[in-house]
Amino acid sequence: MYQLAKSFLFSMSAEKAHHFTTGALKSAFKVPFVKSIFKSIYGLDDPTLKQELFGLTFPNPIGLAAGFDKNADYIHEFAAMGFGFIEIGTVTPLAQPGNPQPRLFRLKEDQALINRMGFNNNGMDAAFANLQSKPKGVIIGGNISKNKATPNEDATSDYLKCYETLYPVVDYFVVNVSSPNTPGLRELQEKEPLQQLLVSLQEANKNKPAQKPILLKIAPDLTDSQLDDIIEIATNINLDGLIATNTTIERSGLKESKESLDKIGAGGLSGAPVLERSTEVVRYLRAKNPDIPIIAVGGILTGADAVAKLKAGANLVQVYSGLVYRGPGLIKEIKKAILENA
Repeated sequence: MYQLAKSFLFSMSAEKAHHFTTGALKSAFKVPFVKSIFKSIYGLDDPTLKQELFGLTFPNPIGLAAGFDKNADYIHEFAAMGFGFIEIGTVTPLAQPGNPQPRLFRLKEDQALINRMGFNNNGMDAAFANLQSKPKGVIIGGNISKNKATPNEDATSDYLKCYETLYPVVDYFVVNVSSPNTPGLRELQEKEPLQQLLVSLQEANKNKPAQKPILLKIAPDLTDSQLDDIIEIATNINLDGLIATNTTIERSGLKESKESLDKIGAGGLSGAPVLERSTEVVRYLRAKNPDIPIIAVGGILTGADAVAKLKAGANLVQVYSGLVYRGPGLIKEIKKAILENA
């Protein structure tokens, strides 16, 4: 079904197609029985797919990565596609428009995307409002960061504001310091500022009646030495988990012409070209720490890609670009592949 619609969607700009698709889903689900029909086509429930991780029960290990539903506008629609968990955001304290358009580009031959969205979102209060009504049985994660105008020395305050606001309505938090599209943000991945940020969030978490898992999302462009620092911090402060990886600034090995890439300009690359590197990072992290929970994301376009991530040491997987190129049928394909390789 999706492949029939794909040529039409790909005739639009990438961002316009995204808004058209999500808007169409929202409208369609208002029609009686559409949700049930959708579930019957794309659903695959099996109790063996359930995962217990950092105190949460995931109905299956396939999640929607952050960036697709920034404001929690479509959580019911994505839940009907069969996701076991949905990560909203990235959410910032104040609403911000993000970078100027165009800022989302397809690399069709590479089955990839380049984005420089810049954390466009409606702010933490809007996300909180949307999360008052949540789909049953689906885990919701909150991916949080700082506003573009907030200097790095004040970044912790922004993360704490998002944490406090979203605490009642999300099941886990993801600290995003790895997007390449907010100037200076990746500097927060350095050992000292990162430890300070994470410890501050954990202190706030300890003061709550029930603690929420806090995870860190990291870039695929980190060196082994930087990954070692991440593992050291995560181990020392008992971080709940890691998400590997965000988009990359690397451009090597692409089929897209240099002329086209130069025209597109800066941004984070996702999709098939990131698969190998992101899986390498998962494998490296797992070798360094056999116990820390890892959510793998990056380049999953087939069931076999997801299985490879799990075999590399991931506990859960997320998709983003794969949903653009393959549609919701990818979720069911991944579930089948996991069951076949169990």
